[in-house]
Amino acid sequence: MKYRRMPIEEESPEQFGYDRIRYNLSESSVRDRSLEDLGIELGDLLLFYGDHAGNGMLRDLVASQSGGAGAGVSADDVLVTAGAAQALFVIATSLLERGDHLVVVRPNYATNIETPRAIEADVSFLDLRFDDGFHIDPERLMALVTPRTKYVSITLPHNPTGVMMTEADLRRVIAAVERAGCRLLVDETYREMTFGEPLPVAATLSERVISVSSLSKTYGIPGIRTGWLVCRDRGLLTTFLAAKEQIGICGSVVDEEIAARAFSQREEWLAELKPFIARQLGVVRDWIAREEHVEWVEPSGGVVCFPRIRPEAPVDVGEFYRVLGEEHGAYVGPGHWFEQDDRHMRIGYAWPLPAELEGGLAAVSASIRAALTG
Repeated sequence: MKYRRMPIEEESPEQFGYDRIRYNLSESSVRDRSLEDLGIELGDLLLFYGDHAGNGMLRDLVASQSGGAGAGVSADDVLVTAGAAQALFVIATSLLERGDHLVVVRPNYATNIETPRAIEADVSFLDLRFDDGFHIDPERLMALVTPRTKYVSITLPHNPTGVMMTEADLRRVIAAVERAGCRLLVDETYREMTFGEPLPVAATLSERVISVSSLSKTYGIPGIRTGWLVCRDRGLLTTFLAAKEQIGICGSVVDEEIAARAFSQREEWLAELKPFIARQLGVVRDWIAREEHVEWVEPSGGVVCFPRIRPEAPVDVGEFYRVLGEEHGAYVGPGHWFEQDDRHMRIGYAWPLPAELEGGLAAVSASIRAALTG
């Protein structure tokens, strides 16, 4: 494998330096929480090798929120991983060899693209278009599938746009994948933050589907590095477990204990979180309505959006980012993090507090005006 650093990680706020950022609009999660916030005391937790498949309580909870026995899912279909990123790595390295083909929606979370590239797989992209509302069209997607295709990779709600797919379209993609004999990977990290009715956990709809999620984005605890994959093909799940064991044997019992207890607070946390997300999204919506040089596709889920400086706006984009960072101390996710033009920017609206969000958006507006060339 041939590794290279991903811009989204190399330039992440934690690498850039939180102390250099006044308005942090680059985060793709809710605000970070502490053990005290969670009300968790670990006491005399035994620091042993944990179950290689993951904490049993956590796997039970994941299976339950996936629909449980009624949806054909049990804890035995769940593999706990070190974040969604490790799940994506395990899946790619288990399913792909050099020269194998896969189809990936773009823009996308970088790991969904860079790990297949490191394997030297043959990647075909479904490039989503702003003018189409970043719609994931099932026909365009499946037209890229060939007899060599190992899997198709999508994210729902989509990262970085927050756009959703209908259940009918998802089922059409699954049916097409089944006919083609390949697999579907659905990164569902933002599923619980869908603004309407969430889609079913995709893995419950077919044994050819693998669902991935984590506690980082929705629960504000990325520091414990806990995610999971759901797969009802037990033979394939055994392969994924073998990959995990070769990477690190098992997960951290500390991380997984915290994860299980935090996930058990799911209903109370989501009831508190969702109204806050709605208010923060409203702030962004109002800003977009006022800002003549910016346009967006309004998200349908998640905590990020992907607006752009209008193509006709005479803006020196490099100068915009310089002014934004150096003069205002504001930080957004530039388009190149997602292999897009830097007129696009990912704005996270649930990590900053209200005053920070409003200040950061004002800084974006001021920086655009400072970079106008005509």
